[in-house]
Amino acid sequence: MRIISGEAKGRRLFAPEGSQTRPTSDKIRGSMFNILGTRVLDARVLDLFGGTGALALEALSRGAASAVIVDAARAAIQVIERNARATVKEDYDARVRILKADYRNAISQVGGAVFDLVFLDPPYRMTEAYGDALTRLGAAALLAKDCTIVMERVRAVEAPVPEAFEIYDTRFYGETAVDFVKLRG
Repeated sequence: MRIISGEAKGRRLFAPEGSQTRPTSDKIRGSMFNILGTRVLDARVLDLFGGTGALALEALSRGAASAVIVDAARAAIQVIERNARATVKEDYDARVRILKADYRNAISQVGGAVFDLVFLDPPYRMTEAYGDALTRLGAAALLAKDCTIVMERVRAVEAPVPEAFEIYDTRFYGETAVDFVKLRG
């Protein structure tokens, strides 16, 4: 696994041992970012299920302003820190914040921040986390008006989306689906 494009292009990314973390493949990540295009530039990014940090770090490599990367697992946090330090060379402390917390606690810890780009890629068994995270993000007023939310899920299971949000695009990659979501209105 590597950073695909931008200032850190080609940097190797590490993953925690075991099967708890399911990193997004380079192919899917590349496709996601091609679809996002210039929305990444200067974006404030939130990755609520960081795993390896690959999604947020790819965004930073492609010109995002800052990223908050969250994971509840200690092993994942250690890998995210390692990957972030190897990827983000300038202004690390100003651009990267890593939180060891579950997504619910993390949302309350980043109060006052507003995000332009959010990645939701929870363990596939946590189907309720998509809708719950969106509801909590909306209630906490953490989403910019034109925020894009990218949800990766198993193709066979639809992710619940609260009424305040709408899926405007879905792409399929084998058994994986990626939904692009925005606020209604």
